[in-house]
Amino acid sequence: MGGAGESSTGGCGSGEVGRFAVHVIRGRWFSVYASFLVMVGAGATYLFGIYSKEIKSSMGYDQSTLNLIGFFKDLGANVGVPAGLIAEVTPTWGPRHLCQELPGEPGVMLGLLKGFVGLSGAIMTQIYLAVYGNDSKSLILLIGWFPAAISVVFVFTIRTMKVVRQPNELRVFYHFLYVSVALAVFLMVMTILEKQFAFPRAAYAGSVTVVCALLFLPLVIAIRQEFALWNQQKQQDDSPTEITIEKPQAVESKLVALPPTSSPNREGKSNSPSCFTTIFQKPPRGEDYTILQALLSIDMSILFLATLFGLGSSLTAIDNLGQIGESLGYPTKTISSFVSLVSIWNFFGRVFAGFLSEALVAKWKFPRTLMLTLVLLLLCVGHLMIAFPISGSVYVASVILGFSFGAQLTLLFTIISELFGLKYYSTLFNCGQLASPLGTYVLNVKITGMFYDNEALKELAKKGMTRSSVNELTCLGVRCYRKSFIILAAGTFFGALVSLILVIRTRQFYKGDIYKKFREEAKPSETDMASASTVDGR
Repeated sequence: MGGAGESSTGGCGSGEVGRFAVHVIRGRWFSVYASFLVMVGAGATYLFGIYSKEIKSSMGYDQSTLNLIGFFKDLGANVGVPAGLIAEVTPTWGPRHLCQELPGEPGVMLGLLKGFVGLSGAIMTQIYLAVYGNDSKSLILLIGWFPAAISVVFVFTIRTMKVVRQPNELRVFYHFLYVSVALAVFLMVMTILEKQFAFPRAAYAGSVTVVCALLFLPLVIAIRQEFALWNQQKQQDDSPTEITIEKPQAVESKLVALPPTSSPNREGKSNSPSCFTTIFQKPPRGEDYTILQALLSIDMSILFLATLFGLGSSLTAIDNLGQIGESLGYPTKTISSFVSLVSIWNFFGRVFAGFLSEALVAKWKFPRTLMLTLVLLLLCVGHLMIAFPISGSVYVASVILGFSFGAQLTLLFTIISELFGLKYYSTLFNCGQLASPLGTYVLNVKITGMFYDNEALKELAKKGMTRSSVNELTCLGVRCYRKSFIILAAGTFFGALVSLILVIRTRQFYKGDIYKKFREEAKPSETDMASASTVDGR
């Protein structure tokens, strides 16, 4: 009897653990953690500066052709419109559902998600140095399998859930923020140390171990939150429930006669207007726009033009970091440091723009569009530091480029969600980021690549050589990128001026309560908390 009792107790305990494990995996906070890991594998495009020289030398490309390859890389990374349209009618395995779960603070959620994208470049650099050594060809192999592996493992844990606000959820996201900042600081310290000292493979392995440990800390936070929900659910299940039975007369007195409803098959379709007839009947800012209403609005056109120069010039600089470092005489190891600095400060820019802009909007009604203008002005400084380089200026420029690029992305996506609503957000933010590859094509392929090749041909002419006599067209000296980056700075300044128009147009919108609608749709209550726990845990 005693043995049977012990076996029964042990089986009950293991069953309880199993049910809690299922609750965690299906829970809201584990979905947030899984999204972070998916984002860690989503920033491989920012590593182009490390392996671009390998492509250029092995294929014998000139800079214009290499920049064209970079354009198609950026195009593939940003053309998510088909995916956005699919997400409107299929399960939402992506970041959109997280914005819907935390609609009151979109800057916080987007800042964290996009922040991990920014860190992914530095994380993958550490992994490839530990696994493959300083071999840029192997980095291309890592980019091929690493992001896909993460997505396959975690994609089905990311799904749409019931919107339920928790009193402490913002504090939890700040805990996620502290861990991500610690990870970013560690990566930056490693980047500085790797420049100063020659690390053996074992040291890189130790670095990756610390990185993995920091990446798993948010999982501990997620399990802690799910455990609190689990205990709350058990308490509600164990508590007695009062049942009140009213007399039939009392029930009848509360009945209210409902007006007759028409058949939805007959009148519903005829009364619903076509999406084409409502294109110019736009709702107020903050309400849910249709896709055509948003794309054809003046606000979206201004935002698109500003980011065309802002994001386009940022990606142009990031994609050319390898050749910029080479033209100024930096070794390959230092160029890897530039790329890591861009990645790390890309993270800080995304998180800074998300959390700080959220605080400024909530406390002082500071327009998020004005912060976008300030970020574009800062980016102009970074471009000028490359156009007129001095000792150490490329390090500072890498920090400015990474920070400005990350801040722009978070601000762009958050502004779109605030001005045009979340109903068609998947499609709208993909349409918004199309400005990035389009700007890259003009600024990178047609301007930067052309000026670089012209300067390289001038060097060959001085040496009495022709293009056919060399395999790789290389330019050395400060003049290689001076003209192009002066143009990038001028274009970015124009984008900042354009964004000021949007600041003026939206100043009254940001003076109001832009999150009132979301608070009314998702008020925290004990009933909602219980239902959410049941949905997440069973």
